[in-house]
Parts: sequence; C-alpha cells; structure tokens
Amino acid sequence: MHEVDKKLFETALKFLDERFPNEPWQGVAAMYVESGEILLSMALDFPNDSVSLCHETGALCEAYKLGQKITASICISGDDKGKVHVLTPCGVCQERLFTYGSDVSIAVLKEENSMKWRSIRLKKARPYYWRKPFLDSEECNGA
Repeated sequence: MHEVDKKLFETALKFLDERFPNEPWQGVAAMYVESGEILLSMALDFPNDSVSLCHETGALCEAYKLGQKITASICISGDDKGKVHVLTPCGVCQERLFTYGSDVSIAVLKEENSMKWRSIRLKKARPYYWRKPFLDSEECNGA
C-alpha cells in the first residue's frame, strides 16, 4: 500500500509546470496504483462549468482501464500568484476513490495551510461513509 509521498507530489508538480507553464488555475492529480506506477490527469476546460470534471477523473478512469487498484492520490492547483495548493479530494472524488477501498491514502491540508499536506486514509476523511453497513468489516475497518 502506497502513501501520498514527496515523489507523488513532485511528479504532479513537475507535470503541472511542464504542461501549464505560467497558466494560473490549472491543476493536476497524481495517483499511485498497486503496481507502483503513477497515473496523472487533469481537468479539461469546458465553456459550460456544469459539465466540468475534477482533475482526478482521468487517472481514476485510467486505473480502471488498466485493472489496477488506486492506492494513493494527490491533487494540486496553481493560482494567479504562482503558488501551488494541495486540494483535498471533493466529496465526489472521495466517493470515486472509495471504489478502491477505505485504505486509499489521500492528501489533505495540514494546519489549514493549502501549501502543506499530510497523508491520511480515506476512512479517516469519511468516518461515516454511507456504504459502511454494506461493506465487509475488513473493508471499512476503522471507518
């Protein structure tokens, strides 16, 4: 099981810098899959925001296509001042990550500073997960 670590963060940051140099408000998600490979994805710019997708969506779909379990996920975004911020997965992305179990490691803000993060298990982010009664006790161990 992988943790969100410096390598995952730096891989996302490198891709963000290469793909979107000097473009504010762009973001990248990086995810480890069980093989140790890192998948990267980003959100598309749609003229109609109601059909937008999260940065994580592409990597989630890629992992499913590859038949690989996601073990860790981080999402980052640059702002118009050149700073990079870690984005805790939204509720929809947490729901999608739960497809791979409650032990998926996610990056969450540390000390309410959006430029610092720590790694926690999904089950700690959603202790009252709605599907808990329907999952094996091992699946939501501690959730």
